[in-house]
Amino acid sequence: MKKQKKLRTNKITPNENISFPIGTSLAVEYFYETLDFDTVFGKHKKNGIDINKLIKALLSYKLTDNFSISRAHQWINRDEVLDIFRLDSFSERTLYRVLETIGNNRLEIISDIQDRIFLTYDFEHTNINLDWTSIVLHGNKAPLADYGYSRDHRPDKKQITLGITEIAEPINVPIGITTEKGNVADQTHFKITYDQVRKRLEKGSLVVFDRGANSLTNTQMVLADHFEYLSGKQLNKSDDKIIATFWNQPIELISSKEQIYCLKIQKPSGVNYLYFSPKLQKEQLASKARKIKRQIEEARQIQSSIDKNKKLPKKFRINNVLIDVEYSLQTKLAEIDENEALKMLQDKLITGREGFFCLRSSTNLTAKDALEIYRKKDSVEKIIHSLKNEIEIKPLRVWSDASIYGAVVIGFIAQLFISLMRFEFKELKSTSTKFIKKSLLNLTVTVDFTKKKVKEYIYSNFDAINTVILEPKWLKS
Repeated sequence: MKKQKKLRTNKITPNENISFPIGTSLAVEYFYETLDFDTVFGKHKKNGIDINKLIKALLSYKLTDNFSISRAHQWINRDEVLDIFRLDSFSERTLYRVLETIGNNRLEIISDIQDRIFLTYDFEHTNINLDWTSIVLHGNKAPLADYGYSRDHRPDKKQITLGITEIAEPINVPIGITTEKGNVADQTHFKITYDQVRKRLEKGSLVVFDRGANSLTNTQMVLADHFEYLSGKQLNKSDDKIIATFWNQPIELISSKEQIYCLKIQKPSGVNYLYFSPKLQKEQLASKARKIKRQIEEARQIQSSIDKNKKLPKKFRINNVLIDVEYSLQTKLAEIDENEALKMLQDKLITGREGFFCLRSSTNLTAKDALEIYRKKDSVEKIIHSLKNEIEIKPLRVWSDASIYGAVVIGFIAQLFISLMRFEFKELKSTSTKFIKKSLLNLTVTVDFTKKKVKEYIYSNFDAINTVILEPKWLKS
């Protein structure tokens, strides 16, 4: 008699059951209802398919797969997804019209969203962080696209610039987003971004931004509204004189661990905080050492080509068929040795500012507080990183300006919902966008068709994150 030593594989019987992610859709539904976004968007489209149902579907897609609008149309137009959002099948063009409607009414929509945020949540303060970034735009049809300083390291591509406003620590919720041409500088973009939120701030609120947006016009604008500011400040020649005698001044040790020192300089118009960081000094000197090495190597390659009467390596030539130019080169390596060249580059590139940085504020903060508050500004940078890499607002693949504006607003709302999850549910305060998205995506529902063809919904893959998010509205205790 033979004994069974292995378990037999269960027989798989094909059936009509369907499983698909449900957590994201439920979370979108929860915050959409909490913020009463039906009233925000409903007034902008009276006829045809319900705009709120389409926006909920787009937001759910943005937090799930998030590729192109064409892929969004395919994702939403599955029977089970249409059923969730109570939609009938629709054309791809419908989604583009939704984006254009949102884009054409973006100013009113963002204002209404701010109304809903501040009516729903009682924030403990209205201090804000501002920051700006750029996003590559694929396609050349949109007038909004232009060449500019690329944070995505793609100077060959046209782009748009975004301005983000976030309520500062410990709230960390975005309340504004502005979209401008790709060549708009931060100093210019500041006014547009600041104007969008200034009426939401309480008297005395602190506005924090980096040195790229710092100008006399911008700081005076903040002060005229009876707010305070804290910003990075570009070092200049007057600062060089102070740096030269820094260690002879009454400096204060801010961090014994990091060995950061500060010289606080009180002025009639505000306070300057000049800091020295040995870690920053080491990083900057290492960067300049790499630059010196690179420039010596480039000079060596050029001199070698000259000596051998050869064409320059391609990377040193002007590679444009429309430019006809004759030129001659002579490197200094023909006259001096490499040690002298090294000394020349060191004198040119090493300025004595290495390790020093400066903050400026309109209010008299302690040197330690000023540095801590400014460092916490990186929370708005994290929102930008999340928006670009987790919400995946980039790359944009739309053509009309209105569509671009609309796609940016959809991305902003998706990020707003994620940030509100971290604010509303304290257990998620330090949870990244990536893990929140993954947890919501993991929660699935199986549509089980019984013998009587009756649908039964079976939910699975609950975890600590999606349970916390969905419990207030959807889960039974």
